[in-house]
Amino acid sequence: MINNVLPLCPVETTLTLIGSKWKVLILRDLLDGTKRFGELKKSIGGVSQKVLTAQLRDMEASGLLTRRVYAEVPPRVEYTLTDLGQSLRPVLEAMSSWGEEYKTRLVQ
Repeated sequence: MINNVLPLCPVETTLTLIGSKWKVLILRDLLDGTKRFGELKKSIGGVSQKVLTAQLRDMEASGLLTRRVYAEVPPRVEYTLTDLGQSLRPVLEAMSSWGEEYKTRLVQ
């Protein structure tokens, strides 16, 4: 993504990069390590192949993950977070903590 098309507000920039439900779940799954397309689709659940492919391509273009294709039949494709993608770990951990706290308060 080119700098001059990013929003000035850093929160809006973050939302631009990871603001979809699917991207956050992809990040969650890839924080544990490299995953194949089928593993991601199964783990995330409810996402179509077309949408997952589009989200992965967008995240690759943004520099958050890398895509590696192996010359096999059928082709094997693996996705891994880049260092930039890994740097989102504290953001996702904060979201997880907040979600747990919210659920705890909601039950009371």
